[in-house]
Amino acid sequence: MTEMVFGGASATDSGEPELARWWRTVDRWTLAAAVGLFLIGILLALAASVPLAEKNHKPPYFYVIRQGVFGITALMLMLGLSLQSPRNVRRLGLAGFAGVLLALALLPLFGTDFGKGAVRWYSLGITSVQPSEFVKPVFVIFCAWLFSASFDIDGPPGRLLSFLAAMLVAALLVIQPDYGQATLILATWGAMYFVAGAPVLLLVGTAGLAAAGAWLAYQNSAHFARRIDGYLASDVDPTTQIGFALDAIRSGGLFGVGVGEGVVKWRLPDAHTDFIMAVAVEEYGLLMCLAIVALFLLIALRSLIRLQRERDPFIRLAGTGLVAVFALQAFVNIGVSARLLPAKGMTLPFVSYGGSALIAAGATIGFLLALTRRRPQDDLTDALIESRAER
Repeated sequence: MTEMVFGGASATDSGEPELARWWRTVDRWTLAAAVGLFLIGILLALAASVPLAEKNHKPPYFYVIRQGVFGITALMLMLGLSLQSPRNVRRLGLAGFAGVLLALALLPLFGTDFGKGAVRWYSLGITSVQPSEFVKPVFVIFCAWLFSASFDIDGPPGRLLSFLAAMLVAALLVIQPDYGQATLILATWGAMYFVAGAPVLLLVGTAGLAAAGAWLAYQNSAHFARRIDGYLASDVDPTTQIGFALDAIRSGGLFGVGVGEGVVKWRLPDAHTDFIMAVAVEEYGLLMCLAIVALFLLIALRSLIRLQRERDPFIRLAGTGLVAVFALQAFVNIGVSARLLPAKGMTLPFVSYGGSALIAAGATIGFLLALTRRRPQDDLTDALIESRAER
């Protein structure tokens, strides 16, 4: 039924080549913004990853080359997913969610922490995989399917099942521990539930449960408590990561200190990932920061505008969830660098170094591009609007 209403006919049936049809219907502004963020990430990797290479006794641009390989893989995945129909997006998302959920559940047994104190990775020898990055887009697709199914007559209790799924994923992330990703999952679920028509009191109650969980984490996790105390402190210790990041942002000013002249990349162990924005502002200034924020806003706003035209509940909810998880992650990363939020250990999509993060961002935008493509319903809506205007 979805294919009948939302353009399931193949390109050969309409006589138009598939790639030509894709180019005509895809949101090219979002596509260009995603590529722009990746190119900025490569530019920043030229500066931020050199200290990491020196520390690990690698060639100076070892991690830049890896970033390029991961990025090309991510862009190819993004383009491949953007060609899919909503039905195929749903199928891929459901299968992916089952696989990633199993990977998260097995992390305590087969995962590693690489000396960082949190078991978040599978070591594959030449590289590693972080399942928490991949769970975000497929979790959104899974919950959108449950939400949309609940609208059917005699449909399943999709809202309850999606809540249980969100709590299960959040619990598996907390076990690692990864409180930042768990919070992101719950916030994304809340945004989708709001669009699906959730009662305000229920959302308030869910927020209260999240606050209670944060309080328990504060009481039982020294690492979590240390980050919260550092955020709430009136003075910032200049020798901490936040202190170094704020100094870098202040010294960058409007135009930056110059390409390659920044020092924060030598002081922060996570300058190439969690604090990549501090590197960007220090060397390229506030203008680079505004450019990055503008690209994220372009992706979010363009996608939401196109989703307003959708009548299919699955497309509307899945698209909203993908925008939410993508934009919220960017907001958290930038907010941490500017000390607007407590330190979370979250990467900046397409910009921070990391194979799992890059490929997961490519999957997120690929799914989003597939769901926001123009379909026959859009052309019919335009015709109806024009007909009413003529009357």
